[in-house]
Amino acid sequence: MAHFFAQPVEDCLDEDGIDIRERRTVYQGFFRIDHFRLRHRLYAGGWSPELSREIFLRHDAAAILLYDPQRDTLVFIEQFRLAAHLAGFPAWQLEIVAGIIDTDEPAAAVARREAQEEAGLSVIGEILPIHRFLPSPGGSTETVDLFCGRVDAGKAGGIHGLADESEDIKVVVKMVRGQARDAAPAMGLNPGSDGQS
Repeated sequence: MAHFFAQPVEDCLDEDGIDIRERRTVYQGFFRIDHFRLRHRLYAGGWSPELSREIFLRHDAAAILLYDPQRDTLVFIEQFRLAAHLAGFPAWQLEIVAGIIDTDEPAAAVARREAQEEAGLSVIGEILPIHRFLPSPGGSTETVDLFCGRVDAGKAGGIHGLADESEDIKVVVKMVRGQARDAAPAMGLNPGSDGQS
């Protein structure tokens, strides 16, 4: 389940309630994992026991729901995901367009560029922000900026992606009732039992 950012409640503990005693990088590859020894204040008062946690650090991402209001259709992409396979789901996942923000490029600009790279579509007019959320706050620092953009689904189709990133992405057009399993589209769509329309 994705967790939305919200204003803190009045009795919420602040950053002074976290005591990080050690932080070290234990893996550095395509992604990075840091190990922490820490404790935090408890709602009932006092401090927690010392905790040992590994956190998955990765760049933030921008995702965009591509919608054609004239046809009342959504444009998805389908691509191979090893993690989905390991979790017992189909390895080829139906998703919305998304990309990592690895420079100072604004999130909306990343979303617009990824729509072209992954789906071969140009977003028409303004990109509308939907929300900003943490897909997995229990173990990852990743934040996703989710947008909606208008496209001409009549031009959608084919195989896309950047060869130098080993992307092999198929475009899939579905009626609005079409659904996907990953967290980003779940912000605005009702996930079904099998991820298909």
